Amino acid sequence: MLDKLNIVKQRFDEISDLIIQPDIIADQKRYVKINKEYKDLKAIMDQREIYVNLINTIEEANEIIADGSDAEMVEMAKMELEESKEALPALEEKIRFMLVPKDPEDAKNCVVEVRAGTGGDEASIFAGDLYRMYTKYCASKGWSTSIVNSNEGTSGGFKEIIFEVSGEDVYGTLKFEAGVHRVQRVPQTETQGRVHTSAATVMVLPEAEEFDVELDMTEVRIERTTSTGPGGQSVNTTYSAIKLHHEPTGMIVSCQDQKSSHKNLEKALKVLRSRLYELELAKKMEADSAKRKSMVSSGDRSAKIRTYNYPQGRVTDHRINLTLYDLQNIVNGDIQKILDELQLVENTEKMKESDDLL
Repeated sequence: MLDKLNIVKQRFDEISDLIIQPDIIADQKRYVKINKEYKDLKAIMDQREIYVNLINTIEEANEIIADGSDAEMVEMAKMELEESKEALPALEEKIRFMLVPKDPEDAKNCVVEVRAGTGGDEASIFAGDLYRMYTKYCASKGWSTSIVNSNEGTSGGFKEIIFEVSGEDVYGTLKFEAGVHRVQRVPQTETQGRVHTSAATVMVLPEAEEFDVELDMTEVRIERTTSTGPGGQSVNTTYSAIKLHHEPTGMIVSCQDQKSSHKNLEKALKVLRSRLYELELAKKMEADSAKRKSMVSSGDRSAKIRTYNYPQGRVTDHRINLTLYDLQNIVNGDIQKILDELQLVENTEKMKESDDLL
């Protein structure tokens, strides 16, 4: 373990030197990349320090016990030895997880798209419930959310809602939410009290920086229209709503959330870049057999990943066969325990892959 950590320390020392070089600071793309690596390695170095101290404590305690000349010191050394040996396995496991190569996309902000699927009005209401669940979760993490575009359902909720999430390691956390979510409950419109099944699809795209995707604006047709739906004085009066048509792919992105046409264009371009970037990532994942086999982040949008069953008060994540009887808290944003389990499974898979490579 210490040998591996010493190799990481060599790289950390290199990065610490690079990050203060003027030519690196002047190159924004390179500086952002190196600064991210520095932060990741610093976290490992902090754990290395704890690990080294623990190993030294064990060695010193063994020496005192072997010497045996001071009974009181021997007793204290035995206690320290026991405590240190108890703490060691958990720390080693933590470091092993930290040494698993990270996906560079995980640190990015993301764009989340929630769309009502089968189930009519009830599906739109459920899409609204999912949006509310995510915004509450993001607020609990100190992340900020901002709506890009929305299309409201006839009985509440949304036929479609697109929003940005900004914060620390956002994509690496929310990427597990991509897929089909099902709800089983008695709709408000149901008079017979029968349970219906509805669905909504969630897409999570890593937000593309300008230098991640070179967007040729000659291939983008910009359409300016008046905003529609509920709103203030600017609705239906000013041409602030933006619709982008990306000719090579046929992608269409709309944004009318802001009163300013310029801000709507900025947001729409961000979503377009993220969708194009995700297309490239999907191609990479196709080529990467290890990632394609991953059970928790396959990227398959048609895969049914989770069911929210209201009559039984349970939520089941089908990828890892996890069932929690805590539906009310979960739909109110308490999804961390599910995400932790999914992260654990992915990290375990990655550790097996890295062990196979060694």
